[in-house]
Amino acid sequence: MRQNKRKILGLFFSTVCCFVGASLPLYAQSSQANPLSAIDWLTKNTPQTGVVQPVAQPAPTISEPPIARSGSIPEVTVAPLGAATQRRLGLLPFSVTGLPAQMWTGSDAASLSFALRNATSQRIPAAQELILMLMLAEADDLRPEAAGLTWLEARVDALMELGAIEPALSLVQQADPIRSKSLFSRWLTLALLAKQEAAPCAALVETPRLAPDETFRIYCTARNGDFDTASLLFGTAAALDLLPSSKETLLARFLDPDLFEDEAMPRAPVRPDALTFRLFEAAGEPLSTAPLPRAFAHADLSEDAGWKAQLEAAERLARAGVLPSNKLLGLYSDRDAAASGGIWDRVDALQDFEAALQDADPGKVSNALPAMWRGMQAARLEVVFSDLFAQDLAKLTLDGPAANIAHRMELLSRSYETAPLPVTPDKRARYLASVAIGEPDANLADTEMANSVANAFGPQSVPSPGLREMEPTNVGAALLQVLKLLADAGRGDLSALQTALTDLRALGLEDMARRVALQMLILKDRG
Repeated sequence: MRQNKRKILGLFFSTVCCFVGASLPLYAQSSQANPLSAIDWLTKNTPQTGVVQPVAQPAPTISEPPIARSGSIPEVTVAPLGAATQRRLGLLPFSVTGLPAQMWTGSDAASLSFALRNATSQRIPAAQELILMLMLAEADDLRPEAAGLTWLEARVDALMELGAIEPALSLVQQADPIRSKSLFSRWLTLALLAKQEAAPCAALVETPRLAPDETFRIYCTARNGDFDTASLLFGTAAALDLLPSSKETLLARFLDPDLFEDEAMPRAPVRPDALTFRLFEAAGEPLSTAPLPRAFAHADLSEDAGWKAQLEAAERLARAGVLPSNKLLGLYSDRDAAASGGIWDRVDALQDFEAALQDADPGKVSNALPAMWRGMQAARLEVVFSDLFAQDLAKLTLDGPAANIAHRMELLSRSYETAPLPVTPDKRARYLASVAIGEPDANLADTEMANSVANAFGPQSVPSPGLREMEPTNVGAALLQVLKLLADAGRGDLSALQTALTDLRALGLEDMARRVALQMLILKDRG
């Protein structure tokens, strides 16, 4: 470390000398010229006589409003001086979500943030979709502004935890991210993860006080092309011990990699932040994203990563519902499997199934579908591939196990209500079909979970107190409570499942209630 410190300080002082050497001729030249006026417009275009001559300024242009053509009084909007403007933040409008814009305003930021922390760990794909929709729904911000900022940051943090980097970045950009140092820090982190740091780095160079610490300021200054200033900032910060030891050497390598050409990279931290991750990448030693939080997996979707890394990252993000299914399908179909076992078996099975489906041959599809389905169960991606292929499968008459798989796939897709029964439906298939139309047949329920679902849709079901007469201002908090129940249901709590389904229906989310019920009933068999 001491040797590195000498190199760092050497870099700093060599840069300072360059600056001083470059400035001496300019100083000598300026000392021979006339003294500068404190007010530069006084000497503008003045002959070099030593006498200051005032410059005539143009007369001000007066822009008068047009003459009124009537005596009517215009409508006047009145607001208290200094009152904050109501913000409405979100990416999904009411026409998409059906959720009221005032859904958060009846609750305080602290209670909402606490409820959100208990709602993000979901195992049911429909519940993952619900929380993403809730976080991205267009909604009025909380008052006062500090409370609104706290809740906005909690929403952004939840999206980052889910791995929804692009939506979180758009939400932050919509919210004027330079109004708060903490919000700016999230903007910069998201931009680094998405490799879109140009805008926040430009803002940071212009307003240095926004920097979370000196490392970000140095990186952004260099990122903007000013390596001389970045080196000065780095040297000063290193000399004053203002840089974390974990980043000091990484920044030095970033600024001048030739100094460390023969030295090994420092050991990677267990939980790197976004800047450390990017600095390792810039040094040509990218970190594995597998043990890191889901948000880092986006880095492996680029062409720079190997195909296996791309596939694993895509599966991970698709499981969380934050990657378009067509993106995953495109990666599976990109080329022939390089080996066998694990993910390569899924690639082979998916490609064989796709080839059979393109031929529209029921026999080939019946043979290929079970292997593909087992692979998707192992990867916990049944819902993703059901949405992709269920409608095409419904056009074919399949036999054997493939017929039951195709029926379940359509029930897991968004076209679940129109799913045709197999030619010879068993008791379980008939029960699932009754759930799909919102009328579970209790006589066909043969498990405790099936009974819980039937009870939730039955005439005797009772929602949580106050839901039927709930004000729009409390809908958001109620849905967070439902998500908490769904998280418990995903861990096997059948009482929580029944209450969550009942409450979803009371809140008008019938479609979501049916999809949750179908997914719970079908996916529990994955093993």
